[in-house]
Amino acid sequence: MIRWALGRAGGELRVVVGGRIGAPRAQPWEAEARMSAEADAPTAAGGAARRRPSRRGKLPGRQDWSSWPHYQGAGSGFRGYWYPVAFSSHITGKPKAITLLGERIVVIRDGGKAYALKDRCPHRGVPLSYGNQQFPGTISCAYHGWTFDLETGDLKAAITDGPQSPICGKVTQPTYDVEERLGMVWIFVGDGEDAPPIDDQLPEELRDNPAVIGARIQPREGNWRFACENGYDEGHAKYLHRTALWRLFKAMPVWNETRIERRGRWIYRVQEAQHWDADFPGLGRWNNQAWFKLKPPKQVANIGNTGSHRQVNPAIAAEDFPGFASVSMPGVLRIVYPTFIHYEFYVPVDADNHLYVGVMANFEKGIRTLPFYAKYLGAVRWLFHGQFSAQDKWMVEVTDAPPERLYRPDDSLLQWRKLAEDVTEERIERLHASGLAVENPSKQAG
Repeated sequence: MIRWALGRAGGELRVVVGGRIGAPRAQPWEAEARMSAEADAPTAAGGAARRRPSRRGKLPGRQDWSSWPHYQGAGSGFRGYWYPVAFSSHITGKPKAITLLGERIVVIRDGGKAYALKDRCPHRGVPLSYGNQQFPGTISCAYHGWTFDLETGDLKAAITDGPQSPICGKVTQPTYDVEERLGMVWIFVGDGEDAPPIDDQLPEELRDNPAVIGARIQPREGNWRFACENGYDEGHAKYLHRTALWRLFKAMPVWNETRIERRGRWIYRVQEAQHWDADFPGLGRWNNQAWFKLKPPKQVANIGNTGSHRQVNPAIAAEDFPGFASVSMPGVLRIVYPTFIHYEFYVPVDADNHLYVGVMANFEKGIRTLPFYAKYLGAVRWLFHGQFSAQDKWMVEVTDAPPERLYRPDDSLLQWRKLAEDVTEERIERLHASGLAVENPSKQAG
C-alpha cells in the first residue's frame, strides 16, 4: 500500500555516550556479569572458592527490570504519545474496535473525519463498536440506542426513552484525540494533558521532505518491549537474519564494535569496527561468507548496516545521521539506508500483544518514485516486511525475559531502557507541575 507524506524538521542536540577517558570504565553489562558470577561461585567450609561439577548451570543475573521501574511498569505501553492504529482507508462509517495500551476504543469516520471514543457504553457495558450511526455526527449503542456525539462524547439521546429522556446531559463518554498522517490513523492516549502536535513526534526527516512510502500493519503476539528491543538489538541481525532472503547475497559481519550516541530524542548505534571472520578458541573459525555473497566492504559503514555502492539520497545525507540504527520513545525504530529509510512502530495493544507497523520511505517525488513502487510491491513487501520481519516476529513471540543475563552487545538495550526511564520521569514531573496526578513507580521503589 503506497502513501505520501510532507512536513518540516526541527533542530538537534548531539551528546556522546560511552566514550572513554583514561582508564576504561565499567560497562552496565559488565556489572551484570560480575553480579551473576559472584552469586554462582560455590565456597568451601573455609570460605575459599572451589570448583565442582554442577548440573544447575549458571542462572541469569538479572531477575527483574526493577532498575528501570517505569519501563518495568510499561507492559501495556507508555502513555502520553500518539500511536498508529490502522490505515486511513480502513476507517469508515462502520465502527471499528481496537485495543491500545490495554484500553478498548471504537474508531469511526463521519464527514471525512476520524473519531475515537471509549468502546464501552456506560449504560450496561456493551461495546459501542457493536452499534452504528442513526444520526449524523453520532454513534448509537446496539442495545438500547444510547446515542453519543462523536466530537464531545456527550449523550445526545436515549432512543428507547424518548426525545425528552432525563438521562441526556448527565453522561459524557470519554473521547480520544485523533490525527491522520502517513496514510494512517493515529490516536493519543494520555493522562488528562493536552495532546502535543503529532508532527513533533514523527521522525524529523518525514516532516521536512516529500516521500512515497510503503507500509504494513500486522497484529503480533508478544510484548511490545520485546519487539522494540529486538529491533534495536545490536547482536541478532547478523546471526538470525543471515538466512533471510533479503540478506541472501549481502555480506554479513560476525560481530561489531559499536557505541551509543544520543542526539536529541534519539539514541544511535554507531558502528566503529566490523569483523567479518573470527577464530573462536577451542572451536574454530566462523564467518557469514559464501561464494555467492558480495565481498565485505573495506570501510565501516553507518548508512546501511554493511555499506552500499549507491549514492546517498540528498534528503538522507542532510540529516547527518551518526549511525544507521536509532530508536526513540515511545518505541520507534529507524534504520537508514542510502536510498530509503525503514521505520518500525511498536504499538502496544496489551501486555501480550502489539501491532507491528513497518514503514519504508523513499524521499523522491514525481517520476522518480516509480522505481520504488516497483521495488516495494515486487520485492520489499514480501522479502523485508514479510520473510525477514517474520524472523523477528518468531523471536518476539518466544522471548521470555526477565530473568536475563546480558552481554556486551546488549549495551544498546540498556541505553534504550535508560532513555525510556529518563524521558518518562521528565514527563511525569511536567504533569505534576501542571497539577495532574500521575503514579510514579520510581518514587514508590525508593
